[in-house]
Amino acid sequence: MEIKQQLQEVLQEINTAFQTIDTINELNDLKAKYLGKKGCFSQWMTEMKNLSNEEKPKFGQAVNAAKDEVIKHFEDFYSQIEKRIIAEKLAKETIDVSLPGRVFPVGAKHLVSQVIEEVEDLFIGLGYTVKEGPEIEQDLYNFEMLNLPKSHPARDMQDSFYITEELLLRTHTSPVQIRTLLENSGNKPIKIICPGKVYRRDDDDQTHSHQFMQIEALVVDHEATLADLKGTLLILARKMFGEERQIRLRPSYFPFTEPSVEVDISCYKCHGKGCSMCKGSGWIEILGGGMVNNAILEATGYDPKQYQGFAFGVGVERLAILRYGIDDIRAFYINDLRFNQQFK
Repeated sequence: MEIKQQLQEVLQEINTAFQTIDTINELNDLKAKYLGKKGCFSQWMTEMKNLSNEEKPKFGQAVNAAKDEVIKHFEDFYSQIEKRIIAEKLAKETIDVSLPGRVFPVGAKHLVSQVIEEVEDLFIGLGYTVKEGPEIEQDLYNFEMLNLPKSHPARDMQDSFYITEELLLRTHTSPVQIRTLLENSGNKPIKIICPGKVYRRDDDDQTHSHQFMQIEALVVDHEATLADLKGTLLILARKMFGEERQIRLRPSYFPFTEPSVEVDISCYKCHGKGCSMCKGSGWIEILGGGMVNNAILEATGYDPKQYQGFAFGVGVERLAILRYGIDDIRAFYINDLRFNQQFK
């Protein structure tokens, strides 16, 4: 049988078989049947050894030409099947663009972070700069330069985590203030807030934690007064608890301020009438502050006759607890999604 006649029969067989093929895998099987090692083209090439030298070239050319034609047929078949598969997918997977989009739940900033950023935004708007410092601090900056020498009884108020005799986990962010005072070499005004994590050797319970966030502020210039401190704290209180809030200052004692004050806000629940929130007093304590002690100004190179300043510090969790009515400080740190999702 001539090669051309055999080719026609092969093409007819392939075309007939193609009508029943639905997938690429089935087409690959059909291709292997004719073009594989055991296919008819391989058998024809094996038969060349039985031909004369004159017949071999013509026969080889005829077989290769026939093989090229069959390969072209299969390429066409592949293209047809791929188009058909794509058309079927488009028909089944049509997207209705008028349908509402899917809502993918995402996380949110932690409530403590939200409060810190809100306070930072307020004070940046008042011209303050945000400063940060190391959480592992030298005793020199954490206590001694804050008018708390090693024998000072007030150190017992801040029972500390010591690493060595001279290194500890900072008990407040006041060391950032000391470092800033030293950096300015006693001749530049300062207006900063210092947010950060602090550590105290406390037993964790509903109202205490061994680790919490604190924001402190420091202003040093030629004319800073206690009235400026009160005005600043009134702005903070009204920002966090409402425009109707009032504040009062009560005399207190801190080694690093003189005079020192405790700061109360008028109760936002009973508006000063007395309730369980304010324990019947009409006032709620929120923070402490005062005028920077002259001993600290002198220790950091500032002349108390030329400069004076005020400082205060507030617990971030304290602000959040009062603002949102949270009854357990541990809720901030146990990562209960039911708690966190309330403050998205």
